[in-house]
Amino acid sequence: MIALLDNPIRPYDWGSRTAIARLQGRPSPTAAPEAELWIGAHPGAPSRLPDGTALSDRIAADPVGELGAPTVAELGPRLPFLAKVLAAERPLSLQVHPTLAQARAGFSAERAAGVPVGEGNYADDNHKPELICALTDFRGLAGFRPLDATRALLLALGVPELADGLTDGPARLVGELLRLDPARCRQLVATVAAGADFGTAGADFGTAGGEFAVERACAVELAAAYPSDPGVLVALLLNVVTLRPGEALFLPAGVPHAYLSGVGVEVMANSDNVLRGGLTSKRIDVPELLRLLDGEPGLPAIEPGIAVSASEWAYPTPAREFQLSRLSGSLTLPAGGPQIVLATAGSVTLERDGAVCELAPGQAAYASASGGALDVRVTDPGTAFRVRTNLAAPGVA
Repeated sequence: MIALLDNPIRPYDWGSRTAIARLQGRPSPTAAPEAELWIGAHPGAPSRLPDGTALSDRIAADPVGELGAPTVAELGPRLPFLAKVLAAERPLSLQVHPTLAQARAGFSAERAAGVPVGEGNYADDNHKPELICALTDFRGLAGFRPLDATRALLLALGVPELADGLTDGPARLVGELLRLDPARCRQLVATVAAGADFGTAGADFGTAGGEFAVERACAVELAAAYPSDPGVLVALLLNVVTLRPGEALFLPAGVPHAYLSGVGVEVMANSDNVLRGGLTSKRIDVPELLRLLDGEPGLPAIEPGIAVSASEWAYPTPAREFQLSRLSGSLTLPAGGPQIVLATAGSVTLERDGAVCELAPGQAAYASASGGALDVRVTDPGTAFRVRTNLAAPGVA
């Protein structure tokens, strides 16, 4: 089966009023922010088939027929992945995701304690490794910056006490920052904003370009948006990352991150588990976040994609639940597990077993495991993205 999907849009307040509408050819700006276009079968906001049936219900009625026996045997009777178009007009929350073992234990413990779903830390029992691939220039924070560079940045910003706090590593300092007295937090954020704006630590620091120019601009942006939030201070410990269109970033469990601005295609395991650490008015559980946090510093690897064929570029990850690839031209995709194809530019024609599905930009189709090969034609210079399982890859802890 191949079927055009009706995909819900989540109106989170950090979303864009123009990006998703522009992608889909709708009038903009929209009345409310449009943050995420969800494409998949997550129970919180499932895509719907042309007859109105939720994709999650279709899969639940015949998991082997829809997903294939190997997928069900290894990953269970649910669509393993969730795809999104993410459109960030302003920063998202600073967050981490649990491992599979942590998610299962946390979800089970909260249900046993009588915590309703949606009121605790764990919305489901799944982990959430994720990959973001940029459609526009895309800015974010990801992983702890190497300590020597972070110390130099904090000293340049005029907060030596934070630099001193790195002695035992960034994770401990994160805990101290998230427990700061509110008045002290506002004072430190104001100090950081002033240092970033006016360059209190040297001639180059306060001029256009120069050392820490990107980090300085990020600090000013976050301090203006969240003047009382300790997440502004935690953000100073993280790498600032910019993806160019077509580049991708993989985020495994425990890695602190926050998206700042831009539009991208995001794919993840089918989960909505998020432990937040700042830049948000939502729930923050400091002890649980610190328990999940990966405190190892390092520079994130930006993935440009690997040519699978003349018409397909893949973005490898260790996650078994998903693999994302970028499509152009004409190609035939072999039958097997479930697939989603999303058009982002031009027009896309899908054909399988005599059935044809046409996609305009911003539209997506679902192909079940049952049936023959899937023929794809992407108009030049169009682009589409394919999401499928990655069962041959080693698992994610």
